[in-house]
Amino acid sequence: MAGHSKWANIQHRKGRQDKLRSKLFSKLSKEITVAAKMGDPDPDNNPRLRMAIKEAKSVSVPKDVIERAIKKSQAGEGDDYEEIRYEGYGPGGVAVIVEAMTDNRNRTASSVRSTFTKAGGSLGETGSVGFMFERKGEIVYNAEVGDEDTVMMAAIEAGAEDSESSEDGHVIYCQDTDLHGVSTALEKELGESVTSKLVFKPTTTAPLDLEGMQKLMKLIDALEDDDDIQRVTSNFEASDEVMAQL
Repeated sequence: MAGHSKWANIQHRKGRQDKLRSKLFSKLSKEITVAAKMGDPDPDNNPRLRMAIKEAKSVSVPKDVIERAIKKSQAGEGDDYEEIRYEGYGPGGVAVIVEAMTDNRNRTASSVRSTFTKAGGSLGETGSVGFMFERKGEIVYNAEVGDEDTVMMAAIEAGAEDSESSEDGHVIYCQDTDLHGVSTALEKELGESVTSKLVFKPTTTAPLDLEGMQKLMKLIDALEDDDDIQRVTSNFEASDEVMAQL
């Protein structure tokens, strides 16, 4: 997972979140609307909605935007959205999973396929790269909540499988079906997390040099520019030297 975590850090350092703030807000609002539509509009009774709201708050989505997204679900919006996963290979043979939420399957499939092709990759069938990832719960805390040992002990007691700590913070992993329970237990010990969500965690990685990373970043940027794409995950691995040159 190191590669994917580094990619997230690159995005942050380059200010990508700020540059695409409007688009990001729109995607998170869509997830909130769909989550509220699928379950209870009260986040206390809807784990998926609660996670969606937490992720939105982690990137400073305003409260009124969140409330508006929930109200849309009650007005019937979000009925037509379909969740689809695409799998393929990017430059250098890197595995890529694309999670989409769309009201037009044909439009999204055509766009994703074209984006892969233009970037020198190829879109595969469902399952073509999925076996290289595990579905996990991921809970993120800021570094200030405690040292590595403190967080690791709290994670173990909460029923988590693993925790990774760095100067950027703490990332805790658990079984996907245990996310709600582990997240709730951790909040009692460490306070509220930054985010709590389901992710695809790579079980194998593909090493890339500088040129390969530059090509992969172009692919991921292009995919994330698509309004239908909610999340992109890859299994790249790059050295610190390569990351520093990006």
